[in-house]
Amino acid sequence: MATTRVGVVADTHCPEFLDSLPEAVLRSLAGVDVILHAGDVNRASTLEALARVAPVEAVRGDHDRSLGSLPQTRQLTIAGKRFVIVHGNRSRWIEEPQTLLWTLCLGYFRPHKGLARSLRRRFPDADVIVFGHTHRRQTEMVGGALLFNPGGVHQWTAVTAIRRLAQRPGWFEWCWLQFVRRFRRYEQPSIGIIEIEDGVLVARIVDL
Repeated sequence: MATTRVGVVADTHCPEFLDSLPEAVLRSLAGVDVILHAGDVNRASTLEALARVAPVEAVRGDHDRSLGSLPQTRQLTIAGKRFVIVHGNRSRWIEEPQTLLWTLCLGYFRPHKGLARSLRRRFPDADVIVFGHTHRRQTEMVGGALLFNPGGVHQWTAVTAIRRLAQRPGWFEWCWLQFVRRFRRYEQPSIGIIEIEDGVLVARIVDL
């Protein structure tokens, strides 16, 4: 039986924080049968670039105000497996205290630890739940389902923080970026690949 290859992308933030989709993303996705984008796309041009590689299924993230036609969740079947795509953002009462800790700890604190299990409870019938939002790679089996976060194409580093500061953001973001540019722990930009053969799922992260 042929192997089905699923490309998984999240948090591209193009052109909000990145001028364009990195060529490394397109090279890494070459040969996949379908691409899943787990939100924070930012502009339709990003989806158009991905669609030149393979058909794209995408959802809306909290930075996708210009992409109102995208659903917040998407459910589809690929090679007999039930996939759910969701960005993963939650209530501000949950998000903002964790973001504050992450910022003050200069990137050492790892927020959103309970997100995967929360999504599993929300989608109990899924075989695979693809999510983003945290910009942090994660591959975990929860209750018999694969919870997969490919990490973020965009990551906050001193370089990306300085680039954003040059765009003259609002005062609150400007203050936040003064911490971000001094982070001591960064995540590596990445995407993911899920291969399905004879009903078996194999997920891996691809560093960019």
